[in-house]
Amino acid sequence: MTDKDYNPSSTHPPLPPTSEAEQFSRLRLLRSRRVGVTTYKRLLTEHGTAQNALAALPEVARAAGVQKYEVCPEAVVQAELNTARDAGARLIMQGTSAYPEHLNDIDDAPPFLWVLGDASLLKRPMISLVGARNASSLGTRMARALARDLGAAGYVIVSGLARGVDAAAHLAALPTGTVAVQAGGVDVIYPAENTELALDLAKSGLRLSEQPMGLQPIARHFPSRNRIISGLSQATIVVEAAAKSGSLITARDALDQGRDVLAVPGNPFDARAAGCNQLIRDGATLVRSADDVLEALTPLHGNAPELPLAPPKAKPAPPKARHSIRDAAALHRKILSRLSPSPVAEDQLIRDLAIAPADAAPALLDLEMEGRITRRSGGLLSRTERA
Repeated sequence: MTDKDYNPSSTHPPLPPTSEAEQFSRLRLLRSRRVGVTTYKRLLTEHGTAQNALAALPEVARAAGVQKYEVCPEAVVQAELNTARDAGARLIMQGTSAYPEHLNDIDDAPPFLWVLGDASLLKRPMISLVGARNASSLGTRMARALARDLGAAGYVIVSGLARGVDAAAHLAALPTGTVAVQAGGVDVIYPAENTELALDLAKSGLRLSEQPMGLQPIARHFPSRNRIISGLSQATIVVEAAAKSGSLITARDALDQGRDVLAVPGNPFDARAAGCNQLIRDGATLVRSADDVLEALTPLHGNAPELPLAPPKAKPAPPKARHSIRDAAALHRKILSRLSPSPVAEDQLIRDLAIAPADAAPALLDLEMEGRITRRSGGLLSRTERA
């Protein structure tokens, strides 16, 4: 049984949960094996309550050819709630007043969001700003300038807490409001060098995720995360992006969701500008400054938020954790030295390296995102030719 087994007849979100028990059951329903967003919403529509949907789920699974199906144990959901309480995270459910209005408009809106920080930011107008992890000096300068000026104009800046453009945008927008959408659990900080930034976001900004608490991100979580970045926002701005990159996935999501897409042009000989130039060629609005963004949004969305009389005083950027970057590079080299084109079990690799799984997971994800290792079925890893 997968989401493909269902084709919802309505895009309206389910009625809001009316009791703590129903909220618990809804979370348990979504955390059950093979239940994705589409299946979750269809089951609620068909059975009225999450308790009824949970009772029917084993029979639904059998009809789809899945034998010996068991729903998510109550203890697993309770453990997630306990972890959230310890981390200071708050659960926002679709159908409640705290749920962001723009995100509620997309067809595959997440039923739940775990949030850490100032949830009131979700009630303000938002613009997403994304770009390359290996951003150029000019790219990061542009990201900072756009985030700072759009923040001063009243917009909350949304990005993905990645290195490069994302980090630059978050840092510049901390004084005025910024939201980081995470690919793993909201309590799991990735990448490690953005730890101090993530802690600042939990204090004066907002971090959010649809994933369970404590979940380490893997490559397939990032495209899913991108739809939330674009879905929260009136528009998506791409600062630097290669021809095939996660930033272009976010741009495509924005277009599919009926949002505006804007892009900063770049040198045709710089591969990091290829995606932005392609977007502009295909009709995206060209951006030279925040004024271009505000001008593009005004006729489509009414008047932009008024410029404050005195923009908030900029908060100094936290010092960069240089030691963590060096440590990560050393661990990357150590992992690659142990791998070859012949697959090896991930747990065996971790034992051979004599490192903690929590340290290995983000390093392996880095290498997978860079295309230097391949993750195969059965928990196997191999080194790619380009590595």
